[in-house]
Amino acid sequence: MRRAVTSGIPLPAPGAPDPTPHADPTGPPAPAAQGDAGTAAHGDAGTAGHADVRPAGHADPDPHADASPAPHVDAVVAQRLVHARYAPWPYTRLDVAAARAAGHRPHPIRQFVLKTRSRCNLACTYCYVYEMADQGWRDQPTAMTPATTARAAQRIAEHAAAHDLPRIDLVLHGGEPLLTAPARLAAPVDAVRAAVAGAAPRTRVTATVQTNGTLLTRGRLAALAAAGIRVGVSLDGGLPVHNTRRVDHAGRPGFASAARGLRLLARHPQSYAGVLCVVDLDHDPVETYESLLAFAPPSIGLLLPLANWSAPPPGHHPDRTPYADWLLAVFERWWHDGVRRTRIRLFEEIIALLLGLPTTTETLGLTPAATAVIETDGSIEQADSLKSAYEGAAATGMTLDTHSFDQLLDHPGLAARQLGRDALAARCRACELVEVCGGGHYPHRYRAGEGFRQPSVYCTDLQPLIRHIAAAVQRAAQTARTAAVAPGTQARAAQAPGTRARAAEAPGTQARAAQAPGTQARAAQAPAAHPPAVAS
Repeated sequence: MRRAVTSGIPLPAPGAPDPTPHADPTGPPAPAAQGDAGTAAHGDAGTAGHADVRPAGHADPDPHADASPAPHVDAVVAQRLVHARYAPWPYTRLDVAAARAAGHRPHPIRQFVLKTRSRCNLACTYCYVYEMADQGWRDQPTAMTPATTARAAQRIAEHAAAHDLPRIDLVLHGGEPLLTAPARLAAPVDAVRAAVAGAAPRTRVTATVQTNGTLLTRGRLAALAAAGIRVGVSLDGGLPVHNTRRVDHAGRPGFASAARGLRLLARHPQSYAGVLCVVDLDHDPVETYESLLAFAPPSIGLLLPLANWSAPPPGHHPDRTPYADWLLAVFERWWHDGVRRTRIRLFEEIIALLLGLPTTTETLGLTPAATAVIETDGSIEQADSLKSAYEGAAATGMTLDTHSFDQLLDHPGLAARQLGRDALAARCRACELVEVCGGGHYPHRYRAGEGFRQPSVYCTDLQPLIRHIAAAVQRAAQTARTAAVAPGTQARAAQAPGTRARAAEAPGTQARAAQAPGTQARAAQAPAAHPPAVAS
């Protein structure tokens, strides 16, 4: 058995019971730790050589105890002491050094999110950066300086060269990155490309910017297009009623400006990456989907609201599946459309995983996490979505001046997200859908005082969603096979919009079924076409 040891306890093999007790994640949420509604002081931890913060055999820290580190304690270790208070898994129960010795090799960073601006011109009421557990944005400079940008470029090039990466993907993010003047928008990408060209000339650099769309102008689009930077826009539907929570700091709706920017972007399809939309149960799913089509997005990312067991999503109930119902209404409309009007990333990734194809998402499946975030002050952090869990949940204590991205790979938070099945709860490891679901999005697994080793808070929604899509793919495959062998017929099958039907085996065998809309051989698919699943 492969071992990733903390406190002398081996990480269990798939299907084995957990070595440490966990509360039933389907039960009521655990009470939040004392203080700020289950949040802790700012912090995180981990570098090579610091795989465990306490001697083997010590008990897990009391989540109600004061975790404030002494001033002289190394910043990285101090951050982990804070993490240990709220997330014993992985911060006290995973020994990274033992995991490496057992054969869990690190996977290099391939996507770098540059927080070029820490402030936003909107004040969306559900934003995880400003309105959820982590308030670290308050301590960040408003903009990334040229010196920090240059240091980021050097570190990224260093990492690309060390791992001979064929491609890396940059995402300009915020806050609102378009608060930067048009003449300076491409500067971070230009700096990275120049550094990579010198250190790793075989590495290709792709780039996107994720924006709320309200500041898109012809000048900004021209500057972005000239630098080969594609644009993703966050919008929660194509009508004003869908976007009432997307307001500016005076409470005024941001929809009109965003819609104007999207219409402008739609005239430049070569620059258009797609739209991200957070699922809202208060809005009709089909109306939401079809209204977004008016902006001609090449892809739509449907995002489950960032939530967890200690802060459940709206409408959550263990005996109901409101998010599956919402998403399946959209799926049925999209799947049975006569033409492919857009790609829907969530559905395509599920289909790809069902077919055994590699994917580029961290929200489903067992693909190792490969994203790093660089804050405006040069801090190196984990995925932004972790900020929904507790104060400092994404922090590492690392900076561009003090640490490399190779050192980030041995951070317990990132290492845990590269362990695949071995990092999941026993219930997830035993589930027949584990290869597709992958335990769900990592932040959705969080419970205060326990950490990230529970099934997703959306587990009861993900199961019917995946099973329904699997049945649809099987039916399409069976129809294709029947049509292909019927004398005098053309093997047109009931081919889904935009698909190339491939030979499929009967349900229960290794499905190579009719390939779903837009799902291409994933090994060659550009993650740059998939901005991070976060709302701007």
